[in-house]
Amino acid sequence: MTSKDTTVKSLPPSVQPTLVMFLILLPALCSAIHVNCTEPNQPALLKALTPSFNLSAIRPVMNITTRTNISTFFTLYGILGVDEKAQLLLTFLWVNYYWVNEFISWDPVQCGTSKISLPRDKFWVPDIVINEFMDENTAPNVPYVYLHSNGQIHDAKPVRVVSSCNLDIYTFPFDIQNCTLTFNSYLHYSTDIEISLGKSAENITKFSKEVITTMGEWELLDITSHKFTQGSSTGAHIDELAFHIRVRRRATLYVVNLLIPSCFLITVDLFSFLLPPQSVDRSSFKMTLILGYTVFLLIMNDLLPITGNTIPLINVFFSLCLALMVASLLETILVTNLLSCSVNLSPIPRWVQVFVLQILACVVCMPRKTKEPKGSDTKLSTVVAQQMAVDGLPEGKGPVADSMAIQELKSLGRDLQAIRLKVEQQLGDNNSSEEWMQCRLLKVKPSKLLFIFISVLMHAPCSSFKLNCSKPDRPSLLEALKPVFNLSSIRPVMNVSTPTRISIDFTLYGILGVDEKAQILKTYIWQALTWRNEFVEWDPEQCGSEWITIPRKLLWSPDVVINEFMEQNSAPFVPYTYVYHDGFVLDGQPVKVFSSCRLDIYTFPFDIQNCSFTFNSYLYRMSDLEIGHTLTVEDILHVSKKVMATMGEWDLVGLASETLHSPASDGDAYQFVRFFVSVKRRATLYVVNLLIPSCLLITVDLFSFLLPPSTGDRSFFKMTLILGYTVFLLIMNDLLPVTGDKIPLINIFLCLCLALMVSSLLETILITNLLFGSAHYPPVPRWIRVFVLHILGRLVRLPPKPGEQEDTVIQNPAAQEINVSSLVEENNEAPEQKGPLDEDMALQELRSLGRDLKALNLQVQQQLSGSQSAEEWIQVGLIIDRLLFLLYILFIVVSFITITFFWLKSY
Repeated sequence: MTSKDTTVKSLPPSVQPTLVMFLILLPALCSAIHVNCTEPNQPALLKALTPSFNLSAIRPVMNITTRTNISTFFTLYGILGVDEKAQLLLTFLWVNYYWVNEFISWDPVQCGTSKISLPRDKFWVPDIVINEFMDENTAPNVPYVYLHSNGQIHDAKPVRVVSSCNLDIYTFPFDIQNCTLTFNSYLHYSTDIEISLGKSAENITKFSKEVITTMGEWELLDITSHKFTQGSSTGAHIDELAFHIRVRRRATLYVVNLLIPSCFLITVDLFSFLLPPQSVDRSSFKMTLILGYTVFLLIMNDLLPITGNTIPLINVFFSLCLALMVASLLETILVTNLLSCSVNLSPIPRWVQVFVLQILACVVCMPRKTKEPKGSDTKLSTVVAQQMAVDGLPEGKGPVADSMAIQELKSLGRDLQAIRLKVEQQLGDNNSSEEWMQCRLLKVKPSKLLFIFISVLMHAPCSSFKLNCSKPDRPSLLEALKPVFNLSSIRPVMNVSTPTRISIDFTLYGILGVDEKAQILKTYIWQALTWRNEFVEWDPEQCGSEWITIPRKLLWSPDVVINEFMEQNSAPFVPYTYVYHDGFVLDGQPVKVFSSCRLDIYTFPFDIQNCSFTFNSYLYRMSDLEIGHTLTVEDILHVSKKVMATMGEWDLVGLASETLHSPASDGDAYQFVRFFVSVKRRATLYVVNLLIPSCLLITVDLFSFLLPPSTGDRSFFKMTLILGYTVFLLIMNDLLPVTGDKIPLINIFLCLCLALMVSSLLETILITNLLFGSAHYPPVPRWIRVFVLHILGRLVRLPPKPGEQEDTVIQNPAAQEINVSSLVEENNEAPEQKGPLDEDMALQELRSLGRDLKALNLQVQQQLSGSQSAEEWIQVGLIIDRLLFLLYILFIVVSFITITFFWLKSY
């Protein structure tokens, strides 16, 4: 009694009456285990229960060593979906908790009922949380609990759970996800709270399947559970109950809308090899098909998962389909080039003849074509001689035949041979072009194996007053702490000049993502604050406990904030704190942090972001509040990597800290503890879905230079390619970062790709114009002739062609008319000198036919050769074409090396 009086006298005068009143009521409260009702009705029961409501701040056990058993189970009422990029599972649960309040019991007959529903805030409620919960509960609030006559409390409430889950979507859309919901007390150790399973996992699964109302694309397979004890940083243990939920995605939608159409389109590309490239523009057909495939992917883009953790197999399948289409398009371009330009190529090398025409030809069952005999001209002469014999012409050396008819026939034959050679040269009908075309056929033939390949792919210690407890139990300790609760508005120090030392530690539990445009980093942390309350101290033996958990609102707590915090904390609320006998207070709570961060995305997607968490008091100066941290940054980093539940496309790579001071306006200073968090983006998703397809499309544009511009189809091909590239960028627009701070390097790369495509299209239009309209152009200016034909021409290995003597005669139209006229006059005068006036009529017809053939031969040569200025303009166009082709190759090589360097450096 003396100790109690001493304690009372040491308290402020305003607190003494309150303490005396509680000391009088304390024996009644402690003995009021059994509630007695004056009448058998609910008002009488409520009045009898009122004294027990004052004990709602402490765990409802009489003996401190008794653990409170929390019986837990839930019903899965709905599967709302998944967020693959943030690695989150959205579910709706009906959660049930049962525990016993040892302070309450009554006689059901005396009170008229065996249970009563009362507001939840009138009782102690366990701080059970779901470890993986990453957001606040937005389900409807249920304010009541059931209280039974034996003291058992039943708490049931709906919970909309946004939980982290390590989603494995490699086999999408045939994936099965195994997610975990771990129930445990956020603050209480296993010595205080024990969590048990209230219903078997089989019954939970069965009942959930019966009442589930929404699953969307997901189907519940089963729910299993296991219980374990998790150690904490303080050495104590926490009781945990984990439920494993297996859900399966319904794949029918994706098979019908994604896989089957993709197989149809790749089959169309397979059958396009049956189109004859010499008569049909197969390259434009394939380019249009690629454009259609990109449009199809754009339409179905919302169905595909977006994740930076793993690349789904279906994305690899789509990329392979696109790569096969591009490869077949490149092969078609090469074949078209061989068909159109093989006449100008050098003879086929010996090793190509052996490897392709003989070895590969036998493999694909396409033997080499037999050559025509060299004596075909002799055969033709024999046929002519036979025809002459039939017509009655003599084969001998008659004087008239030798002198007149035979000479005319020989002249006619020479003209016919000249025309034949010109026509054959134009058509490319020679042995070299035949061999190159045969190689083309061998390349087309193996494409019939494409279908098989596709089928395979489908698969302090300051002076403080000491509390005295009347009994060694929790109610007595709570009663002794009542005066301290009245002092919760002031900083808990005996001397105002003594600073309160706050120790801050945290565990980074999840990286939810970044918002590049708003410059926000989204994380989920477990925050722990420790400080000493000098108003609290008791003897553990006298009070029966070394610690007690009480609501946070009953004690003073520091106003420590994260400076970069830009939004309200939406993590689940934890109402309790630990208070130890020496006055130390442990306050732990989860925090969903939306923090500002200067994001540098210049090297996207190979970027590493360095963000900071600055902990400081918003109001208190350094003379009042000193901030530090007990754990080293290495320990925080190690624990964070160990327990991290979700990272999505980000990986935690480093952690550092520093202590800063900032002067205040009154001459004092603020103290800051700043943690630097380094996170690295996983770049595989962006390399596969952005960079590689861009390189494929730019390679198609590179190979389009092999298409002959003389046909006029190259410009249509390039225009279709540009359209397909813009559709591709539209599909992948969601993957690109949006920011007004700095332009990412990948955006510059994509713009350069598009600029090169447009430049090549403009150059193709220019080349086509020069080929078809250069005959009407004025002569090439001297500066163009010197700079382009001589300097650039030698640079790109296309020097000016040497002039030919016979061309100078043919290229002059006036000279052609003179030649034609002279030939006609010469043929008209010849009979007057050598033949009699009564020459045979057949001889005159032969002379007339010869004149026409000579004129026709001259016209063919003029058409095939063209003028000197036209030849120079065409040469200018070809040099520009070759120069842009080389620039294309240089750009692709530099881009590939740069991307590879950044990719390897990021790992």
